[in-house]
Amino acid sequence: MKHIIRVCTCTGCQANGSLEVFEGLCRAVSGRKKECEGKGIEIEVKETGCTGLSETVPNVLVEPSGILYVNVNEDKAERIVDSVINNYVIDEMLFELDGKKYGKLTDVPFFALQERVLLARCGYTTPLSLSDYIESGGFEGLKAAVSMKQDEIIDILKRAKLRGRGGAGFLTGIKWRFLKNAKGNEKFLICNADEGDPGAFMDRSLLESDPFAVLEGMLIGAYATGATRSFIYIREEYPLAIDKVKTAIDILKENGYLGNNVLEKFSFDIEIRKGAGAFVCGEETALMNSVEGKRGQPRIKPPFPAERGIFGKPTNINNVKTYAFVPLILRNGPEWFLDKGNGKSSGGTLLICLTGKIRLNGVVEVKMGTALRKVIYDIGGGLKSGKRLKGVQTGGPSGGCIPEALIDTEIDYESMQELGSIIGSGGIICIDEDDSIIDLCIFFLDFLEKESCGQCTPCREGIIQMKDLIIKIKERKASEQDIAMLEKLAVYVRDNSLCGLGQTSPNVVLSSLKYFRDEFERRISGKPVFKINEKCTGCHLCFLKCPVKAINGSPKEIHEIIQEKCIGCGICYDVCKFQAIDKE
Repeated sequence: MKHIIRVCTCTGCQANGSLEVFEGLCRAVSGRKKECEGKGIEIEVKETGCTGLSETVPNVLVEPSGILYVNVNEDKAERIVDSVINNYVIDEMLFELDGKKYGKLTDVPFFALQERVLLARCGYTTPLSLSDYIESGGFEGLKAAVSMKQDEIIDILKRAKLRGRGGAGFLTGIKWRFLKNAKGNEKFLICNADEGDPGAFMDRSLLESDPFAVLEGMLIGAYATGATRSFIYIREEYPLAIDKVKTAIDILKENGYLGNNVLEKFSFDIEIRKGAGAFVCGEETALMNSVEGKRGQPRIKPPFPAERGIFGKPTNINNVKTYAFVPLILRNGPEWFLDKGNGKSSGGTLLICLTGKIRLNGVVEVKMGTALRKVIYDIGGGLKSGKRLKGVQTGGPSGGCIPEALIDTEIDYESMQELGSIIGSGGIICIDEDDSIIDLCIFFLDFLEKESCGQCTPCREGIIQMKDLIIKIKERKASEQDIAMLEKLAVYVRDNSLCGLGQTSPNVVLSSLKYFRDEFERRISGKPVFKINEKCTGCHLCFLKCPVKAINGSPKEIHEIIQEKCIGCGICYDVCKFQAIDKE
């Protein structure tokens, strides 16, 4: 009987020692080769892509039993091999949640409650094995596409309601038709893999785990639009993803899937361009400038990329996830894709990166229209702190803050927009009752200030002014007029900035003022933010750490906060080891 031990070797797992685990498993199998032969057992150790469960890496999957072992290290390799040979399960290495242990990966709620479509191969195939890809349905979409006319392919995508998964959510079929109808002998496709949101790594996981799927989607795009050249724009901070994609491109060229006369139907080539990590280059025209070797600054539109794009040629840009969906739609049909949605403006599933105070952080895939509550509590396991959920921040720096009272909202383009946020690339940051919305706003505005290209005044100056006003509020130096000014300024920046970065930069401010206004007003009213209670031991640490000397007290005596001097920075709360400081 043949057994396969799969070890994830994506970036996150490698950082936690998965390569050492892989090598340890290989040594253990080699050392017991004769024993396996005597029992009629064959064991093969294979590298695989990311399962998505980042909280417990490195993860090891044993097939065909489907047993998942978590938090594996090199020292446990020998025992895993022994368990396969002697047919037993290592109880203490199983995934555990709320006192219950789960043997099979498919039984773990984190996986069982997902709708894994884009992630179907992740964890089960070797990323750079062309045979694995083909055996699991690879290139069936491309073969179906080349048997159709260009307009037929585009019509299928329109009927499927595939919206771009990079942020803006524009209908892919419409974009492709623009390029197909554009005049010119040379047309370009671009894959935007410049994943710039803090804490987001969905695109990286997909490129590292299933690169052929993205490349197949681009091949279908080339055939449908008449494009002959393409660039994949990947941030240089993703060296493993770059290496995987480069190798995958070489494999496709060697096997006739890239280059001249692909499937005897068309010619197409793909090149990699490395980005320098600029968030603004997620905007399509800034990205094109960067690919051309220019400074990553957005262009004024029109003309739009489909008319005059990279090197002045008609161009189409889609995100990693968007391209990866295309082969599945061509293979399974638009109705299949629509069934994965909730009947609104987009079909399909949604990749989400769960981070923050969540118990089970990682990449998950759910049907479009799944409620935030299900993602956070049923799949993500709730908050690791055990404290009350305060809210979630969705859509990265361009998104907004949503309070706990609204987490029954479905995750779709319309619902998120109604709440003053966006889906964006799919990031969800969970915050608990101890987290400050004001600090969250400052963090994202500081990020956006540094990432602004500086080309237009509303964005360049407006983000700085918004941040300064919020800092003023935090330090209790502001008035009610300052909150009104902050709101007015945010609307102005939104309505007058040149590109999407500036236009969406106020989202976090406007949504926070909408749902968490009391947190801003408390800093104006002079009400205490922090109070010391009777648990104080007089350790004197808060006294020593307070940056404005707003704490009185002698060692071994209960201390007191001077509210007139307190700026609400929260350092005392963070350093206290005795839960002696209450937060209002």
